[in-house]
Amino acid sequence: MARSAHAYVRGNTTQFYEWLRRRGRAAIPAGPPVWICGDCHLGNLGPVANAAGEIDIQIRDLDQTVVGNPAHDLIRLALSLATAARGSDLPGVTTAVMLEQMMEGYERGLSARAGGSAGQGTRPEAIRVVMKQAMTRTWKHLAKERIEDLRPTIPLGERFWPLAHAEKSEIKALFRTKEVRHLIVALKSRQDDAPVRFLDAAYWMKGCSSLGRLRFAVLLGVGNRRKTEELCLVDIKEAIAPAAPRAARAKMPRDNAVRVVKGARQLAPHLGERMIAARLMNRSVFIRELLPQDLKVAVDRLTHEEAIAASRYLAGVVGAAHGRQMEPSLRKQWRAVLKRGRSARLDAPHWLWSSVVALASTHEAAYLEHCRRYARSLGRAREPPG
Repeated sequence: MARSAHAYVRGNTTQFYEWLRRRGRAAIPAGPPVWICGDCHLGNLGPVANAAGEIDIQIRDLDQTVVGNPAHDLIRLALSLATAARGSDLPGVTTAVMLEQMMEGYERGLSARAGGSAGQGTRPEAIRVVMKQAMTRTWKHLAKERIEDLRPTIPLGERFWPLAHAEKSEIKALFRTKEVRHLIVALKSRQDDAPVRFLDAAYWMKGCSSLGRLRFAVLLGVGNRRKTEELCLVDIKEAIAPAAPRAARAKMPRDNAVRVVKGARQLAPHLGERMIAARLMNRSVFIRELLPQDLKVAVDRLTHEEAIAASRYLAGVVGAAHGRQMEPSLRKQWRAVLKRGRSARLDAPHWLWSSVVALASTHEAAYLEHCRRYARSLGRAREPPG
């Protein structure tokens, strides 16, 4: 998080929720209660493959999904875009235009037939590049990135930690259940009766947020061991109570893993159909196979034109995710609300612009304080992180 202000914004979701609570949400329009991402920053959007091998740009992280106000996703995305622009040394004028184009893209995605992806428009160059990468990736790319080894084991070390015998036994038992086995053989290249063989498992240390929670990487072999066995890497993650604000009287599953899976199937069908909720070690977890095609959109350095095009397109992805849950009349009402509060000088709602300005300033101050504490913890302030 000390590497850049953009990384700090991505990693410090709690501060965003605290700001929403302090603001009282009074100045933010109350959109129709639908499933929202809850943590809709740039890193949580990217290419996602479905079980049939088709790839589309969708939301790719739904840990914080709730039935809530879609305006919260818009503010979170706008803040992420604004900090990405600052990280690319783009002027504030670019940020203003980005927010205008973001709203245009969102409304277009929202208005698409049945909220479909057709409303997102032409893919900008940054999106075409990552889509091309996704379509050419194989298991070997995934293995080198995730486990750094092509052998059928998970190498223990800084990222992967050994399991107790009881933990490994419970994971093995989980993958013998009918529901989980069906999830594994559901991909298009696998036979329904293909054998599923447990190969290895380890605790997956993906960051400080993993500590104290269940997070496992599981390596499986699918198919005939001698002829056509295919390796697959499965992610097991504990689902915890969301911090994202939910709509009043919203009806959601009490089980957090069921909530995550249900939200994923509404917002990101490609990902949702590859997920299942389960119980492991008396905790709620969700399970999904990791595919080589699942990538983040890289927006670390953007030109003025790239930033504007990416803002429009990615907001269209979010608009389509929200819109597919709404009846046509409800989408029309929400579009009408979004068009209010715009001035002749700025074609973006005042509540969105003022929210981004307030959030950007508070996050910048908090980021600098975070960097000061980080430097002091190292005992020196000369070497930058990373």
